[in-house]
Amino acid sequence: NQIDHINMKVKNFANTLDFYKKHFGFTLKEEGKSPSGKPFKIIGIPEKLYLCLYETDYSLENAPINHLGFHVDNFDETVDYIKANEIKVTMDLYQYEKSRSIYIEDPNGHEIEISEKFAGGLK
Repeated sequence: NQIDHINMKVKNFANTLDFYKKHFGFTLKEEGKSPSGKPFKIIGIPEKLYLCLYETDYSLENAPINHLGFHVDNFDETVDYIKANEIKVTMDLYQYEKSRSIYIEDPNGHEIEISEKFAGGLK
């Protein structure tokens, strides 16, 4: 089993798509209207992960998801990229028992943990 998609509220479709496209290689898979009539966009990387986005005004104060976690193949290069591109870092390099992480923020205020090892090195 694997996660198919994560449904997220975003403040702006264009800024969100630009961020995930530029920094994570996501592409637009689909756009349309939900059964309730709300516009949505699905972005992501085929066979890996999709984010289903709904543009709305919202507050992260009581959001049910704390952060998204992404594993990358080359952690050190990714950290250099984050810093060179001035992506907002919410927690700089953090050493877990078997892995390192860096936490960044997307244009909507959603926190993203970038991990050196899948599942923090726990298998």
